Amino acid sequence: MSVSPATSSSAGATPGGESPVDGATAGLRVAVVGAGPAGIYASDILTKSDDTVTVDIFDRLPTPYGLIRYGVAPDHPRIKQIIVALHRVMENPRIIFRGNVHVGVDVKVDELREHYDAIIFATGAERDRDLSIPGSDLRRSYGGADFVAFYDSHPDREQTWDLSDATSVAVIGVGNVGLDVARILARTGDELLYTDIPPHVHAVLAKSVVTDVHMFARRGPAQAKFTPVELRELDHSPNVQVVVSPEGMEFDQGSMDAINSAKAQRMVVDVLSDWAVRDIDPAPRARIHIHFLQNPVEILGEDGAVVGLRTEQMELTGDAGVRGTGNFTDWEVQAVYRAVGYRSEAIEDLPFDTAKLVLPNVAGRVTDLDGSPLTGIYATGWVKRGPVGLIGHTKSDAAETVAHLLADAPQLPRATQRDSASVDRLLADKGLSATDFAGWDRLDAHERSLGDADVYDRERVKVTSRAEMTDIAAR
Repeated sequence: MSVSPATSSSAGATPGGESPVDGATAGLRVAVVGAGPAGIYASDILTKSDDTVTVDIFDRLPTPYGLIRYGVAPDHPRIKQIIVALHRVMENPRIIFRGNVHVGVDVKVDELREHYDAIIFATGAERDRDLSIPGSDLRRSYGGADFVAFYDSHPDREQTWDLSDATSVAVIGVGNVGLDVARILARTGDELLYTDIPPHVHAVLAKSVVTDVHMFARRGPAQAKFTPVELRELDHSPNVQVVVSPEGMEFDQGSMDAINSAKAQRMVVDVLSDWAVRDIDPAPRARIHIHFLQNPVEILGEDGAVVGLRTEQMELTGDAGVRGTGNFTDWEVQAVYRAVGYRSEAIEDLPFDTAKLVLPNVAGRVTDLDGSPLTGIYATGWVKRGPVGLIGHTKSDAAETVAHLLADAPQLPRATQRDSASVDRLLADKGLSATDFAGWDRLDAHERSLGDADVYDRERVKVTSRAEMTDIAAR
């Protein structure tokens, strides 16, 4: 590993992350790696801390906004509106966007250190966590994150999918991502024509033969991880009915304590309870079935492909925990979507916690695997704390990290090359076609023009090719 550890454990900081002495941040240059909400919030807080601080935001994609653009389902325009606020931050002349630059691959971390006094990593988490049960590697066993990347048209991920070979599918996991996956699987292609999906995604959804989506949760309804708003949106389509299995609607004292202590959890349970007792509507084209207290233990296969899912019935233990009963059920499904959480990826030349799947850190200060801090290296967002919490939570997370960076500022060694032109030369010498924020505005305008020209008069239609996005941005 080429990044050097700090010579002291705190570098002049205090546990609370107090502001540094006057003048300590004057002219501070910071690189932020990752242009999603976490990175942009950190950049905003930094530039507001001192009007001489400058920030360059790097992203391996040609576009900013990270998971807002490539991790939020296309039928969530409310969440996508966060981009309006993020755009205002990015317009700050002391924040420079440098897209199409993969830090750790195109540019080494130590190369960045020659140009910046500190580096904050906000690279997020976009890959699937492993599900260690037999059959996970069968054909038609998919990662939920892979399906999200498909319908959000991530330029570096799979651009084809097949929904014409499975009428009944299973979704393992009942978090917000699981809800998104189930909802998109159940809806018709035409229902999503008002969104920004490109033609190839609509074509796949239009050929879908899915009629039943079964969601499985190991624990009970009081422990469900989705939010009330996300849950209600599951039932908004006139072509889809949500059916909650009454057998899993069980509560122990620990469950009741959780419900009584959290308004949002009570709202979730109320909605689920209503769905558990309503009549089955014979009209909907598709149904989403939610099964609680069913633990997936094996994906069943035949000739190398999924033909079913085996679950073990669980029971509550009194304290909101669960244990197996030894009773198993085989569900006839032809595909399985594993939505059990996201994971971050290791960054070359930096330590990585392979158990927690994050950059090892203490409150945002990145450490070596032995716990010693790395001078001038920080983390925020999901690569810091794991894929938990909503987008809004990244603001307070970024504030903590930035507070520690500013507290460390008096002791940080200053970069030797301190101007944007030197960074431009570095990228040019490597033959990188970096995009800038003006380029994003050009791409944004182009996508909106595609929407205006579309027969459905949509707000935008996404461009999906990295090369095309880069070309449009460069114009």
